[in-house]
Amino acid sequence: MRWEPDRAAQSLPETQASFLKAVGRGVRNRCPICGEGKVFKGFLRVVPECAACGAPLGLLRADDAPPYVVIFLVGHLLVPVVFWVEKNYEPPMWLHMVVWLPLFAVLCTLLLRPVKGGVVGWMTRLGFLEREAADAGRAAEKEDRNG
Repeated sequence: MRWEPDRAAQSLPETQASFLKAVGRGVRNRCPICGEGKVFKGFLRVVPECAACGAPLGLLRADDAPPYVVIFLVGHLLVPVVFWVEKNYEPPMWLHMVVWLPLFAVLCTLLLRPVKGGVVGWMTRLGFLEREAADAGRAAEKEDRNG
């Protein structure tokens, strides 16, 4: 079973966005499917479903991927600068800690939400939404039979 957006609510030009479009929409806190609704209802909590197209985005679980991507990006941005400053100026260790630790923490916090949105977009493009919706449907059927 493949999830399709509610076409009665609005006419969408395409069923599934391209990879870059889906990830870009997620980074901008827009639904990766329609580009209209929001992905997050809190800082990092994914909405149960898109307000515009009804896509069940709450079924997608990005889990640990966004923090790994953020640490990778921030590390590759700042570690060369840290080494350059150390080699050229040799500041005391306390100054390194006062400057770099807060900078790493702030950059990681600022990047976490857009990266998680991008991962949600990537997951929709890879077909995780359809698989999760099918799994949820099977679990509901099993509960109905047993309950």
